[in-house]
Amino acid sequence: MNHSTPSRKLCAMLAAILGALCLQAAHAQAPAPAAAAPAAAPAQISRDAQRAYETTRDKLVQIRTLLRNSNTQASVGSGFFVSANGLIITNFHVASQLALEPERYRGVYVPVDGKEAEVELLAFDVRNDLALLRVKTPAAGATPQLAFRGADRPLARGERIYSLGNPLDIGFAVTEGTYNGLVQRSFYPRIFFGGALNPGMSGGPALDDAGQVVGINVSKRLDGDLLSFLIPAEFAQALLAKSASAQPITKPAHAEVARQLGEHQALLTQRFTAQPLTAQKHGGYSVPVPDDALARCWGRGRETDFKAFDLERTDCQIDSHVFAGDFNTGYIRLRYEAYNAPKLGPLRFSAMYSQSFANEAFSTRGSRKATPVECSERFIDTGGMPMRAVVCMSAYRKLPGLYDVSVLTMSVNQSTRGVQGRMDAQGVSFENGLKLVAHYLAGFKWEAAK
Repeated sequence: MNHSTPSRKLCAMLAAILGALCLQAAHAQAPAPAAAAPAAAPAQISRDAQRAYETTRDKLVQIRTLLRNSNTQASVGSGFFVSANGLIITNFHVASQLALEPERYRGVYVPVDGKEAEVELLAFDVRNDLALLRVKTPAAGATPQLAFRGADRPLARGERIYSLGNPLDIGFAVTEGTYNGLVQRSFYPRIFFGGALNPGMSGGPALDDAGQVVGINVSKRLDGDLLSFLIPAEFAQALLAKSASAQPITKPAHAEVARQLGEHQALLTQRFTAQPLTAQKHGGYSVPVPDDALARCWGRGRETDFKAFDLERTDCQIDSHVFAGDFNTGYIRLRYEAYNAPKLGPLRFSAMYSQSFANEAFSTRGSRKATPVECSERFIDTGGMPMRAVVCMSAYRKLPGLYDVSVLTMSVNQSTRGVQGRMDAQGVSFENGLKLVAHYLAGFKWEAAK
């Protein structure tokens, strides 16, 4: 399929899936890389934190990506040595430019002594935001390295953790915090670290009292204090075991990123469609929402600004974002609005209701990321509810086989009330996009008021 221009085949396949639904009488903030002002330094560093830093400082590095032409710094992060021959673990979002634009960027590491040297990218794990680097010219003798904590010694809630890195490119530092278990509803396991992470610390190690690696710094919540997240060390160990002898990546690795994202979207689709969505009631309407174990849903009741009608809103999102280079993808979001306006009358309600539906925006011009959307519209009947449905798709330009898909719906069976819904699935295959659409639309039902 040619992704650069609208495809008749794409429109035909979208029309086919909606046409099939017409025949059915009865049958839906991530955490971003740390980006906040540095926390104030404690008046007195604990002896344990001081010991963690002193015994680890020769194993820590800063990772920099530089523009080849100008040799200027493009991004910074942290990392740490995991082998005697100069292998380094860091985040994928720290090293992504080396994977996707190696002809434009080069990587260097800077240890505590400040002596810069080049590194090369061996492998990456986009789902767990990890990358494996290697020093191009290893130093004479064995490189000091950090050891991983054994799987036979699981962390206990409240156990002290020491996170290390180079925050805001101002120098190596250690922050002390606690292990608070795994993050609830996170699609992939993430450690809830009760400590401060700041930009530049991404990819650095988090250690236990014995100085062994238990996690890798990855992100923090921007709307709270001391809410930070670590990648469990087991995923870094797996990447190291798999790719320690890999050949350096010297050409753009979009195909490998797409392959790994393909595995992610297959798992996401399987989990989303494994069972019927939960029914959320609005009068006689039933709309589909994800199970609470899979997604966070937030609702708002009566809108006081609207005197002539009642409006309820629901917003659900699966915490499954994956960093894909210069954007996040791999997630599903659902939104609903339920209207009840007996005082407006049918004509005024229809005008307001239709305008709300028309206000939903799609990227008709395309972008560097994806082609312009191609849409198909049908009137369908699902669960005894006549509905208007629009399905739109756009293809990723550099990640073959992946699409963004959106479905927009509105009920058309009542004169002064109704529900509108939208589902957006980012970074899915064409086939799985259609599966998600069908599963979502099948969750709408109408039950006459008793």
